Amino acid sequence: MSVFNNRPLDGVIPATLLAFGDDMMIDEAASRSHLRDVAATDGLTAITVNGHASEVHACSFDEQQRILEFSLDEAGDRLPMINGIYSDSSLEAARLARMAEAAGASALLVFPPNSMIMGGQLRPEMALTHFKTIAEATGLPLIVFQYPQVSGLGYPFETLMRLLEAVPTITAIKDWSNDAMLHEKHIRSLQSGAAGRPITVLTTHSSWLMASLSMGANGLLSGAGSVIPELQVALFQAVKAGNLPGAQAINDRIYPLAQAFYTPPFLDMHNRMKECLVLLGRQQRAVVRPPLMKLTDAEIDGLRQALRAAGLLPADAVPAAAE
Repeated sequence: MSVFNNRPLDGVIPATLLAFGDDMMIDEAASRSHLRDVAATDGLTAITVNGHASEVHACSFDEQQRILEFSLDEAGDRLPMINGIYSDSSLEAARLARMAEAAGASALLVFPPNSMIMGGQLRPEMALTHFKTIAEATGLPLIVFQYPQVSGLGYPFETLMRLLEAVPTITAIKDWSNDAMLHEKHIRSLQSGAAGRPITVLTTHSSWLMASLSMGANGLLSGAGSVIPELQVALFQAVKAGNLPGAQAINDRIYPLAQAFYTPPFLDMHNRMKECLVLLGRQQRAVVRPPLMKLTDAEIDGLRQALRAAGLLPADAVPAAAE
């Protein structure tokens, strides 16, 4: 039974990165070290693995299973694990869900299938079938990953409400609508019980996190939490306490990193986070699987400056890999 059957799936939830060796194979020891670092942060609700931050798109079924297993082994006694379900096939998504439940995951983050990108918004039954197929395979709580509408993968509000009605195990959405009006509508409607039960909105608008949290989101699920989990916890707590000056002070530290992480091309956000872990001495290398590419020296220098502006890196710090 999931711990989230008895309490809300809310609060601060980092999505951890995945370390690779120079041969581009998973570096389990380095990945475990990263998990330990993140899980040691006070105030977290859970950790997400096999998400965008861990390059799930480039990992096989067997690799995803191993990632979840060693993540649970390393940090599962401290925090519940949420496992991403990333597949263009509903049948394969159900297979992943069964695997995750058997391994010990506490909830599932369900990505929209890319097969819906060419008009799936006009076929709401596709989304309904996808989620029903997964829900039939597992009793774990589900999180709907809500993409921007312009991506072609975001669920129209009416479709989202139908999903929540049809699949009672959905307990939260990860909101990346990237539309402030729709985001606030999600928060006000879903968290107040418009779907027949309260649905937590976990914001992932990490490039404007303070503004998002101030709208009332009851949690956040973010890859940036792999680098700055303590700042995200502090910001979340300050906003919930109504401490505007405190929240602004914390946001002043987050701002330079948000600007660095989420600048175009957006697809390099987790690549940049890996480089930051090297600069902070928390990892030895920042390797990504193709088609992602190594950042330039100029980009890495920009990340170094952002870490210093955030007060996380002394001016004379030397990366562990260079020692």
